[in-house]
Amino acid sequence: MVDVLIVEDDPMVTELNKKYLQMVPGFNLIANVNNGEQALHFIHDNHIDLILLDVFMPKLNGLELLQHIRISYPKIDIIMVTAACKTSEIQAALRLGVIDYIVKPFTFERLRMALISYKERIRLLSSSKILNQHQLDDRIFAKPVCHNKRLPKGIDNQTLQNVREAIIKYNNEFSMSDIVELISLSRISLKKYLDYLEELGELESHLAYLSIGRPVKRYIYHK
Repeated sequence: MVDVLIVEDDPMVTELNKKYLQMVPGFNLIANVNNGEQALHFIHDNHIDLILLDVFMPKLNGLELLQHIRISYPKIDIIMVTAACKTSEIQAALRLGVIDYIVKPFTFERLRMALISYKERIRLLSSSKILNQHQLDDRIFAKPVCHNKRLPKGIDNQTLQNVREAIIKYNNEFSMSDIVELISLSRISLKKYLDYLEELGELESHLAYLSIGRPVKRYIYHK
């Protein structure tokens, strides 16, 4: 699991980041703090792999915090999630080694793309001592296509997000009947979305055999 710290002073954005992070398997939110000073105190006493970092914050802004982290905690990775969109701010963050830069307002799919790319990068770097050019180009330096641009026909991005949220809210192994009660979709439409999530590897299914009637397909969500 990737241990994550959110550094953000806007409570609404913090909750959005927390919700989105929960929807991507393999990431564990350790805490959220409101400014750079709190972040420095927290990472001094806790293990953190990744920080989702805003720029505009009181006391110690995101770029100032980033400078401190690069000196004292060089193994911590940073994804900027911020409204700061001046080229000077973006250039400063890139020079300080951020692995991605996401400008507010942002979509779940854009953050999901950043997180999945990051997870794949650390998996590759931890599993191999030597990488060839093809691996570097294919897995690390290649720019992935944003997932919402290549959704299959009949799959809507917002509805897909709503289905994910309903699954997370249910918080247990489930059948289609359990989820259809939580979302305004027909069973036929919901099955299409569940099948797609299973193709993505976010869901795993099996048949549950009951004492009476047909077996029921049940799903497990991979957090």
